[in-house]
Amino acid sequence: MLTQQELKQQAADAALALIEPLVGPDVIIGVGTGSTADLFIDGLARFRGRLGGTVASSERSAARLAGHGLKVLDLNDVTTMPVYVDGADEIDGRLHMIKGGGAAHTREKIVASVAEQFICIADESKLVERLGRFPLPVEVIPMARESVARSLIALGGQPQLREGVTTDNGNIILDVSGLQIDDAPNLELIVNNLAGVVTCGLFARVGAHIALLATQNGIRRLERS
Repeated sequence: MLTQQELKQQAADAALALIEPLVGPDVIIGVGTGSTADLFIDGLARFRGRLGGTVASSERSAARLAGHGLKVLDLNDVTTMPVYVDGADEIDGRLHMIKGGGAAHTREKIVASVAEQFICIADESKLVERLGRFPLPVEVIPMARESVARSLIALGGQPQLREGVTTDNGNIILDVSGLQIDDAPNLELIVNNLAGVVTCGLFARVGAHIALLATQNGIRRLERS
């Protein structure tokens, strides 16, 4: 029986095998944040000297990439990337995701938007029939905390301030439990449009293109229809 850590490693290794044919001196790879992304970063070190560079979705990932001798570029200097590789806190069969457990979902969404493909790497426990068991992270400008919280309650959610957490953008996180997420793209639009919200952790209007899910029987690959 594989442990969760071994399953995460399996997913990271599958992504590394998938991107290896793309590696070249002019190629930039987008990299996410989190425990599974950390394993992908560690494996990416094998391409040091062969890869044009990387773009990180957090200060944490940037430091880990640089620690492996991989070049980290500012996204403003990058026009396009073939892939962005990141994990998820939840993913459904339509490849809609909830992300933000590491408080990096705003930058993750920005970096992913520049990539041609989003490859989600996760263990099989992250696959759900309906999103919402994992509380939805919402990045909020501090002065709007209470007004946004009231709006989220009106939507049926139960917002909770994530204590002691400040995002790389200098904002706070409200974790929203109790939401019935039947239409993830529409809810993403509604929450993102609340005054004071930077962005929420729903990745549904543009979800993953490919999911590599590690199981006890190997990698299960899902693709956007």
